[in-house]
Amino acid sequence: MSTNLAAILGGAAGAVALVGIVGLLIWFCLFHKRGVSRTSETGSSDPSVQGRHIGVQLSLREARRFELRELSLATKNFSDRNLIGEGKFGEVYKGLLQDGMLVAIKKRAGAPSQEFIDEACYLSSIQHRNLVTLLGYCQENNQQFLVYEYIPNGSVSIHLYGVGQVSAQKIEFKHRLSIALGAAKGLAHLHSLSPRLVHKDFKTANVLVDENFIAKVADAGLRNFLGRIDVAGPSSQVTADEIFLAPEYSLFTL
Repeated sequence: MSTNLAAILGGAAGAVALVGIVGLLIWFCLFHKRGVSRTSETGSSDPSVQGRHIGVQLSLREARRFELRELSLATKNFSDRNLIGEGKFGEVYKGLLQDGMLVAIKKRAGAPSQEFIDEACYLSSIQHRNLVTLLGYCQENNQQFLVYEYIPNGSVSIHLYGVGQVSAQKIEFKHRLSIALGAAKGLAHLHSLSPRLVHKDFKTANVLVDENFIAKVADAGLRNFLGRIDVAGPSSQVTADEIFLAPEYSLFTL
């Protein structure tokens, strides 16, 4: 067996194992959270006392409205050098705001709409240590932008396969377990919301790691976001065969 083939098989096995571990950890986190909810809602410390599980209620807040001028300045007029990727929403640029904050800016063509603002405000209200935070939005000149916090160490897939980054730091197995647990906590938080939010596109490319290698799940709610607003451009098209659905999805009433 060649070295390249062995590396590919090893990376694939690692990815499958990581996703499987995350699935088990999500189940554990949800089971534990439901147990805590039951006892706290009934005012009893006895786990056998039954209570009604209530999801986490979000308090919607106004997302920051950025101006196109400041986003252009942050990305050097959306220079190719600042282009760091492309996803379902569109192109992704690294930007430096005037206050010194690094951000990831997703850009696509799209007419201004109130639905876009409403969805951006909803997603920006979802805050968790293991989720990438949506900071704000912009819609000008028939273009739409989502501004996220920038996660410096890239995705888990880069570190597993070295895709697009030759010198990617390989992750030791104990760190992979820690990342899997963090990702599971992020997904469990989404599932605890009321109404529940299912990711629908969970994969190693959507699990980012910060400077301390803390896992942060990216693109949470983006599938639903695109499904509720006018879809513009081929990069934003969502087809059923592209969507990964967790097994528990069929158990949730969305």
